[in-house]
Amino acid sequence: MNFSIPDDLQAYLDELDAFIEAEIKPLEQVDDNIRFFDHRREHSRTDWDNQGLPREEWEDLLKQATRKADAAGHWRFSAPKKYGGKDGSNLWMAVIREHLTAKGLGLHNDLQNEHSIVGNFPFVAMFEQFANSDEQKQEFILGEFEGTRRTAFGLTEPDHGSDATHMETRAVRETRDGVAGWLINGRKMWITGMHVASHCATFCRTSGDDGDAKGISCLLVPTGTPGMTVDEYMWTFNMPTDHPHMTFTDVWVPDSARLGPVDGGLSIAQSFVHQNRIRQAASSLGAAVFCIEESVKYARERKPFGQALAKNQAIQFPLVELKTQTEMLRLLIHKTAWEMDNMPHKEIEHQLSDRVSMCNYWANRLCCEAADRAMQVHGGMGYSRHKPFEHIYRHHRRYRITEGAEEIQMRKVAAYLFGYLGPRKETLGKI
Repeated sequence: MNFSIPDDLQAYLDELDAFIEAEIKPLEQVDDNIRFFDHRREHSRTDWDNQGLPREEWEDLLKQATRKADAAGHWRFSAPKKYGGKDGSNLWMAVIREHLTAKGLGLHNDLQNEHSIVGNFPFVAMFEQFANSDEQKQEFILGEFEGTRRTAFGLTEPDHGSDATHMETRAVRETRDGVAGWLINGRKMWITGMHVASHCATFCRTSGDDGDAKGISCLLVPTGTPGMTVDEYMWTFNMPTDHPHMTFTDVWVPDSARLGPVDGGLSIAQSFVHQNRIRQAASSLGAAVFCIEESVKYARERKPFGQALAKNQAIQFPLVELKTQTEMLRLLIHKTAWEMDNMPHKEIEHQLSDRVSMCNYWANRLCCEAADRAMQVHGGMGYSRHKPFEHIYRHHRRYRITEGAEEIQMRKVAAYLFGYLGPRKETLGKI
């Protein structure tokens, strides 16, 4: 058993650091691009007069960084080699994501819109596992990398957030001009990225009753399909926004737009979240580490009443507790990511879902606590936007709700713990 970072992984982290210094930092500084990361960041990123959407120049900058990272062979790291990636493992991705976020705010890794020089692509596994044809795989996986396809995830509804089984959006079979298809009616909410999406992966009930896990299907609806409308973009705690409320009124798509089996779409939704959750946990851990380290350095430098803040136990002890939690959390994340790498993708939901949830809900909560403590340690400057802590808090606070609210994730852990789900069902389920 060895808990050290392997030499080849450390070498890759060093390579990423060199790439950031040589290619990304100069881009971050040119043409006042630093405005997207300093105290002007929220205003510079947000087109307040256009529904609060991201400004074009902000998204253009992210694309420039992505192109540089892709040309250097970093962006697609986690993708399979056949799609131009490096077969990056969940464990390596966890280490890399923590490493990048621990650097603080910057063009190298800005999680407000899932931007990173080392991309996160849960859609690849989704299409690899559930695509109905090789053509569908090629269209949506390679299309995503080449910029011709971008799929938004249409699961949540206005009246049904965490419980997808009570989905009100319905799709019924309808043939048009001899082509078999589906007629969709319903509403969706928080469909991130619809302003640039080519398709919305729309989850609909196609059979069964409310509450049934079976009977939900996934339909890839092209943007601009008649009857699919974006009603408004919801303004959020951390702006800009790309999270709309949408309506589907008599939207028709052919059956070729279906992803996965009829009535088996819930497995697609569940498959999608595990890679996201473990990598988000690692990112939140890295952001927490950044907040702690910045607070430690400031406490050593700041000398009110002629003595360093770091001498005070009221400063020391809260940071000690946070530091202890980051060390324990890192071990759980690495172990869980390693276990994910050593089992079939579809088995993760049945064997490891509780561990992934533990990592995710605790890391997101810990990050918010670390950002809040950093504000307190830094005093008035910590509360200002001239320090990054308010941005970290506002951004990572959403992850305690998205990707499954922490209460839902704790319920998943409880179901495994008490044997209602998972490996312990065979033993505790008999009690």
